[in-house]
Amino acid sequence: MTAARDAEGQTPGPRLPAKLAAHPSVQAVLARRRAGAAVRPPAVIDAAWLRELCLAAGADDAAAVSLDHPDLAGEREYAQSALPGTRTLIAMAVRMNRDNCRSPARSQEFHQADEQANHAARSVTQALQDAGYRALNPSVGFPQEMDRFPSERIWVVAHKTVAVAAGLGVMGLHRNVIHPKFGSFILLVTVLVDAEVSEYGQALDYNPCIDCKLCVAACPVGAIAKDGAFDALACTTHNYREFMSGFTDWAQTVADSEDAADYRSRVTDSESASMWQSLSSPPGYKSGYCVAVCPAGEDVLGPYLDDRKTFMDTVLRPLRDKKETLYVLPGSHAQEYARRRFPHKPVKEVTGGWQPPAPRSASTERENRTS
Repeated sequence: MTAARDAEGQTPGPRLPAKLAAHPSVQAVLARRRAGAAVRPPAVIDAAWLRELCLAAGADDAAAVSLDHPDLAGEREYAQSALPGTRTLIAMAVRMNRDNCRSPARSQEFHQADEQANHAARSVTQALQDAGYRALNPSVGFPQEMDRFPSERIWVVAHKTVAVAAGLGVMGLHRNVIHPKFGSFILLVTVLVDAEVSEYGQALDYNPCIDCKLCVAACPVGAIAKDGAFDALACTTHNYREFMSGFTDWAQTVADSEDAADYRSRVTDSESASMWQSLSSPPGYKSGYCVAVCPAGEDVLGPYLDDRKTFMDTVLRPLRDKKETLYVLPGSHAQEYARRRFPHKPVKEVTGGWQPPAPRSASTERENRTS
């Protein structure tokens, strides 16, 4: 073992094997160190600089929160696994265009905003990396870590939990974060970094939700209750029909079909075309109506305050009146609710792609009874 030495014969860094020390890249790094070019970044990131960085990258709001925040206890293991040494989570919000989300035509607004949020997070991560920090930007949504399914959660970090802790908003009745200015029309993304920040965001001292219950009225499968209860399985089964679980159910339907005629008796041409579209481009959301009708947020609230009847007629009613297939689990509350509240919408029983429990043998049943 020999050491790489500078002009004065001093060792500027760790002892290196002669072959490694002679490598051009190694010599270039050591030369920069001797010239003072390799300066360590500040131990604490300036909050104002970080916010401007996020806004310039395309975020509409941003705030940092320490990984030691008590509300993030459930995130620490996952954050540290993704980026060992994580100290801070940077929450960013990207606005969506409201009428694109509200239209019964169901535009690609979610996916376009998703791309913008991912791009903003990647730009911030790259800037932090160039400044000398270690940083990582998990995906806004899908694709996620599907190799973990179904034993573990598939997301790296819970963007909503982080955003609320950082003060970007409050979780609404519809289980979406409501920003005080932009309301529910935001997508969230998080950047992990291995440094502290000079100032962290503070949780809002009020709830932007105005308790209008329009999200309850708009949900076609009754996933949102007036008393605050939430049926996540009902929401997932319908809204994410063309994501992972719905695709699994559709694939099982294909496998179970005897021939093309049998398949067509189970799946309509419209459903096949919609599934094809979701496989060839970002998957489509079947609902999201809870976000569409939410009037909360200073930039959003005006029309609702001016004329609530017109707001109901132009925003809520078209979504309620739309003829569309509702996907529900057999015998579920969602099935009963959909048939009762939306008789004009066809209701279809699906498995949701969830793996049914393995059948038990008679011997197993006896063992269970006697154990």
